[in-house]
Amino acid sequence: MAMEASMSASEPQEHAGGYVLIKALEDGVVIMGLTRGRDTRSHHSERLDRGEVLVAQFTSTTAAIKIRGSAEIHTAVGAVQSS
Repeated sequence: MAMEASMSASEPQEHAGGYVLIKALEDGVVIMGLTRGRDTRSHHSERLDRGEVLVAQFTSTTAAIKIRGSAEIHTAVGAVQSS
């Protein structure tokens, strides 16, 4: 699955990133956005139930995404399933 990130004037190119598609395979899957910078912290979280899909993007704020639970994760470089 190939996905392209669109650039906005407010987001510097060096921090813009690709999209991540996450599909929950069970109820209660938790997705956490983790910050950039010296201290990595959780800045946002979402809870998905079975069949729900979240499309997320790496930004100047989000350096990593942590997923807890069973989900399909699709990125421009491939797909993986968490358990």
